[in-house]
Amino acid sequence: MLFLQLPLLEVLLPGGDNKDDFQEPVSFQIIRIYSFYNHSWVQTLGSGWLGELQTHGLESNSGSYIFLWPWSKGNFSNEEWKEQEKLCFTSSIQLIQAFQNHASQWQLDYPFELQTAAGCELHFGGASVGFMHIAYQGSDFMSFQNNSWLPSPKGGSRAQHVCSLFNLNQVGLERADRLVSDICPRLLLGLLDAGKADLQRQVKPEAWLSTGPSPGPGHLMLVCHVSGFHPKPIWVMWMRGEQEYMGTQRSDILPNADGTWYLWKSLDVEATEAAGLSCRVRHSSLGGQDIILYWKHRNSVGLIFLAVIVPLVLLTGLAFWLRKCW
Repeated sequence: MLFLQLPLLEVLLPGGDNKDDFQEPVSFQIIRIYSFYNHSWVQTLGSGWLGELQTHGLESNSGSYIFLWPWSKGNFSNEEWKEQEKLCFTSSIQLIQAFQNHASQWQLDYPFELQTAAGCELHFGGASVGFMHIAYQGSDFMSFQNNSWLPSPKGGSRAQHVCSLFNLNQVGLERADRLVSDICPRLLLGLLDAGKADLQRQVKPEAWLSTGPSPGPGHLMLVCHVSGFHPKPIWVMWMRGEQEYMGTQRSDILPNADGTWYLWKSLDVEATEAAGLSCRVRHSSLGGQDIILYWKHRNSVGLIFLAVIVPLVLLTGLAFWLRKCW
């Protein structure tokens, strides 16, 4: 059934009909953070993510899911969600108890943190790939593969001891395998289908040019701002003609309050080389019509003019004031 539905990904995913390099595997995962303060106090935080879009929250005490979108339940019934909540809550309690009971044996010094990620990834025209990872203090610790837990090289002997204990729990192994190989792919496809109106939302970007702090004498920092676009994949580059201009610096793609995205790309260039440069923006919402903004030569001339004239005017005014006072 999963293989029959995989071709739907090209229809359900935003930008699925775009020939640019915007298509990526899509994933769903549940992320949990366990903060162990002492042998009796553990704080947990959890969330569910469809790609880079948060779709679920988790109640820290009960383990109940918080549905952040009208379609966050996917095609699962209320009874199925209750079952998943129960299973995930039970697994979480067992993990906490295991680390509390063996903290001294595994030489774990309080406070410490565990991070877990469990989910699956669907590829275009390929199979579903399930994954489950545990990190200790932010470093890879162990992972679930082929129905068993394997230690990470960074985990050392401590990770080997934990894996040996976890691999004795046959019920837990079967539960983990079912989660990543069956439950997660079905939920992922259901979310893509139920949420396609939001996931396929296309919002055109707005772009503008500015200058940043001067990088040095005779140089300009050209900045191309792009904001308000959705979905997230985008291509932005400083160009000279049809050639990409080397040396471009890019910011992270940051979220806006309305669910759209923002980024900038800057370029340190000699003032005499700025004329003829352009910023090109390519996005799935533009229908193949790139946004091209040209850096006008008068921009740099105007900046030089202001840099010379404004101080000269101020100095002239100061001279008149001093002469008047004298």
